[in-house]
Amino acid sequence: MRPLIPEGEALRRAFLWIADHGGHCTLKTVEQASLLFDLTPRDEEFLLRQFVHHRGASSDAPDSGRQRIS
Repeated sequence: MRPLIPEGEALRRAFLWIADHGGHCTLKTVEQASLLFDLTPRDEEFLLRQFVHHRGASSDAPDSGRQRIS
């Protein structure tokens, strides 16, 4: 029996659903998407890395008053 949704399609839909919620994404948002789109634990972890854990990365931090040298 073939799945109704192609493999990876649920993750793509969940990714877009979260992105449509704007820049504010929390663990709860990812959990809601996981339930809504019936994601695997691996897919949920991917979303957590992309939207929640990655937010704290220094590359995403706003320039904290440092002056740029041109």
